[in-house]
Amino acid sequence: MLRPQDGPTRELVNLDGLYAFKVDAENTGLSEGWQNGPLGTGLEMGVPASYNDVFPDNALRDHVGWVWYQRQVRVPRGWAGERVWLRFESATHGAKAFVDGALVAEHQGGYTPFEADITEHVTAGTTFRLTVAVNNELTQATIPPGSITVGEDGRRTQTYMHDFYNYAGLHRSVLLYSTPAVHVEDITVTTAFEGAPGAGATGSVDYAVVVAGETGEPRPVRVRILDAEGRQVGTAEGLSGTVAIPDVVLWQPGKGYLYSLVAEVLDLEGQVVDSYTQAFGVRTVEVRGAEFLINGEPFYFTGFGMHEDHTTIGKGHSHAHMVNDFALLDWIGANSFRTSHYPYSEDVMDYADRHGIVVIDETPAVGLNADFAGFFGTGAKKTYGPDFVSDATAASHRQVIEELIARDKNHPSVVIWSIANEPQSSEDGARGYFEPLAALARELDPTRPVGFVNVMFDGPDKDTITDLFDVIMLNRYYGWYLNTGDLASAEKALEAELNAWTEKLGTPMIMTEYGADTLAGFHSLYAQPWSEEYQAEFLDMYHRVFDRVPAMVGEHVWNFADFATSNGIMRVDGNKKGAFTRDRRPKAAAFTLRKRWSQLENRKPQA
Repeated sequence: MLRPQDGPTRELVNLDGLYAFKVDAENTGLSEGWQNGPLGTGLEMGVPASYNDVFPDNALRDHVGWVWYQRQVRVPRGWAGERVWLRFESATHGAKAFVDGALVAEHQGGYTPFEADITEHVTAGTTFRLTVAVNNELTQATIPPGSITVGEDGRRTQTYMHDFYNYAGLHRSVLLYSTPAVHVEDITVTTAFEGAPGAGATGSVDYAVVVAGETGEPRPVRVRILDAEGRQVGTAEGLSGTVAIPDVVLWQPGKGYLYSLVAEVLDLEGQVVDSYTQAFGVRTVEVRGAEFLINGEPFYFTGFGMHEDHTTIGKGHSHAHMVNDFALLDWIGANSFRTSHYPYSEDVMDYADRHGIVVIDETPAVGLNADFAGFFGTGAKKTYGPDFVSDATAASHRQVIEELIARDKNHPSVVIWSIANEPQSSEDGARGYFEPLAALARELDPTRPVGFVNVMFDGPDKDTITDLFDVIMLNRYYGWYLNTGDLASAEKALEAELNAWTEKLGTPMIMTEYGADTLAGFHSLYAQPWSEEYQAEFLDMYHRVFDRVPAMVGEHVWNFADFATSNGIMRVDGNKKGAFTRDRRPKAAAFTLRKRWSQLENRKPQA
């Protein structure tokens, strides 16, 4: 799905701002037809933002079900004869969109975009009433999963098995845009190169264009490749083909050089009917033995698992907050991050492309593990079966894989697809569940490695699915949840497990999570958990082990910054494993990481 853009044949109107807002406390809005008139509310809500923390209202924060957004939208008068589209970059977790009462779009899945052609419902130069109902419910059929209970007083309670707060709302931009009737619907770009990087290599760009709206003889398609300065460096004709780029400049970690592929649909006289510009970078990704290679050279990941999480706006996207987070990544010496545990805003992905930040791109499949039942208070159950991870769950999981790859396939920053975080991988049923999902990801994109993140309960002696994937990604907490406060024992246990994975599979390993909860400002002369000193010593211990294990190709600390979670005695005002506080103040660990990563320069020290 192409992201809307302004261009020679298209126009874009951003619909962010204040919307009338109404909580559907009884979940009767749909049956009562709230979409058919003004909402009749005095509340307003900013878009994009989570709604949960905006008002001092406990009932709203804990609401389970539908909320409603509404505003008037004017269609530009110059759009007569064009197709008019409405796009939501995300709505968490489900949504129904109405134009003057008519249902035009509905979607389940809180982190990927959806859109609708509303041409038949609107008129250029006039206004329409846009109403959006957003639902935050999680069930066993959704990704991520959850369950809802109804108390004796009728109050509905949402339970879920992921360790971050279930923020909801219109988290990203709402867009109105136009296209010609015949238009570019999709573009896929894959790249390679021959020759030594930076020494006169020739780039190879394979492309495929999908055109929609054809009613007669197919129109010609022309492709032009432009370099970063806008100079044309290659051309081709047809819906698919290959373009060579002499003296290609590669996209590299830390150097996000981007080319543009301009796809133009022409009429029979050669005039441009539609034009779409797709940015891309020329680079290759490969797993070879125990190495992870970008452009044929070994790459070592340094960075974090992160969250889209800030005070007040929750998971709402903010350009200023995004730039600040990337600036802190640069300051600390990180070269990469994982989109834990859901796809991030398209603005984040575009920024990573431009600045050469490497991304492990993850679906929202978190919480597929009955072993967490005690931690989250959901009651024990078998993971794979009709009562939990069922055929309906699998269908939703396929959908999020398909939508993630369709959205992000052209981003050079994305080097691994992570299809799940910490699922149960030792129970009967795990292999049957994940084998077709791994195959689906490879079918949709054969050019990138595919992985999932392994939970510490399922080590190499128990896990049954990691051999299905290209990389080993591990979340480990020796010294925190295990061997608490005993870093000497933790160091031995960690190294023993990493060596066991090497003996079992011999593929590259990335530590995708390791960290210790830390209360900013709490100091201790001793190895005392929750102190800033313990967090730093904890990280130092892990790094010593990593440097002794040749198959380790990366380290992502959990977490970049403290973040909100559901209420519970295990979390006091959220998860405190951040190297930064939630308002982005550095803890002592941030300086520990900055010292290490500034010296690594993408190479591990010799053991």
